[in-house]
Amino acid sequence: MSKRNETVIDFMKSRRSVPANLIGDPGPSTAQVGKLIAIATRVPDHGKIAPWRFVRYSNAAKKRLGEALLARATEIAMAGDRPAPLSDEQQMIERSRFSRSPQVVVMISSPRQHPKVPQWEQVLSAGAAGMNLLIAANAYGYDAQWITEWYAYDEKLARELGAGDGERIAGFFHFGTRTMPKTERDRPQLTDIFSTMDI
Repeated sequence: MSKRNETVIDFMKSRRSVPANLIGDPGPSTAQVGKLIAIATRVPDHGKIAPWRFVRYSNAAKKRLGEALLARATEIAMAGDRPAPLSDEQQMIERSRFSRSPQVVVMISSPRQHPKVPQWEQVLSAGAAGMNLLIAANAYGYDAQWITEWYAYDEKLARELGAGDGERIAGFFHFGTRTMPKTERDRPQLTDIFSTMDI
């Protein structure tokens, strides 16, 4: 048996995401983001398919995409049963979704047809890559959050956000440094989520 790595065990026992709106400067450099992505890809990947990819949004892209989100949110609000324009506060929220943190990366689930690897396995691999990305950011000393929010599921925005045909947005990763102390949240009781099959 390999030697226990208490540092990693303690780290994993205390790992915690930080809300994107509580993440500020400093954030990882573009080169560091590349290193985080390289770590993220070290996951189970049956068939060596790499059914995921990552896109970093530059500051210019974040501003442009914020305007695109605002336009789409306005379109949705005006198309409902009770059309109503967005309030100034709602407009600000939509416009600033990608400017809440120094670095934003979108992870795209990109499953492929394969005779031996079901797409479900490929989706699970993307989830593993996302978790690795969070852990890598924390290990480098940064705070992070993986979020989706409504626009991750909007088909009209998918291509503008970086997804291609047959792909889906798996989430947006915000990286930087927390602006407030990290808090803990409730976790499930082990007895509620773990059991043993005896026979």
